[in-house]
Amino acid sequence: MRPEDRRRLIAERLSTVGELDHAVVAEEFDVSEMTVRRDFELLERDGLGRRVRGGIATMVSRGYEPPMPLRMAVASEAKVAIGETAAGLVSEGDTVVLDVGTTTLALARALRGRRGLTVVTPSLPIAVELGNEPGIRLIVTGGIVRPGELSLTGGFAEDVLRQLNCDLAFLGVAGVSARVGISDYNPDDVRVKRVILSAARRVVALADSSKLGKVGFSTIAGLDQLDSLVTDAPTTHPELAAIAQAGLAIVQALPAAGAGDRASAEAAQPYGA
Repeated sequence: MRPEDRRRLIAERLSTVGELDHAVVAEEFDVSEMTVRRDFELLERDGLGRRVRGGIATMVSRGYEPPMPLRMAVASEAKVAIGETAAGLVSEGDTVVLDVGTTTLALARALRGRRGLTVVTPSLPIAVELGNEPGIRLIVTGGIVRPGELSLTGGFAEDVLRQLNCDLAFLGVAGVSARVGISDYNPDDVRVKRVILSAARRVVALADSSKLGKVGFSTIAGLDQLDSLVTDAPTTHPELAAIAQAGLAIVQALPAAGAGDRASAEAAQPYGA
């Protein structure tokens, strides 16, 4: 594994658990503790952590939202797999709400070429992605544009969503916790997400494994308000087991799934449903 890939994985883990130990990380990546110490020094230099006795602790607060380009680079393959698997849950004729976020954007890309769909979104990047698709009727909520994320927030966006009755909604989240539920960074986006929950018959959260057990600044909803979670995390992931035990159906993303391939959803066996 390249050093930069190892440090990226360490940074993802640090943002999830909050603190890491030299010896544990060295054993996990099969490198020396001296190598891990150098990795931690570089993470500290980049402002991603502060070295403490025996390891490193995160300096990123729950309210810090990494820039969208940075989030797109994290777990990018997992997000593609999640997007393609989630696309398999969408049937011709469905009305679908696509929330803001990098994983929902991957889902939007997986829906390109589909026909007979109506897609509603408060995300300008998703609107650009699907705006020229002849088989998709696209509805953009309108609202106040949030710089960086290019999400649409505020009362106008919320009012539009309250008027709709959709088949499916896919939510992007910063964290999924058996204890807290689903959460995100920005309260304005969270208010829109809460309205999305009531705008669809079925609500599916999308989250790669780095988000499991993580808690963002603002709670969106408890797990009881969701129908399922699509994730790349293995069934052995301890937080995933706790989430499944709480009663949420788990659909595991398949790396080889084809965009929009219904077989991807059928082959992804629900875990703990």
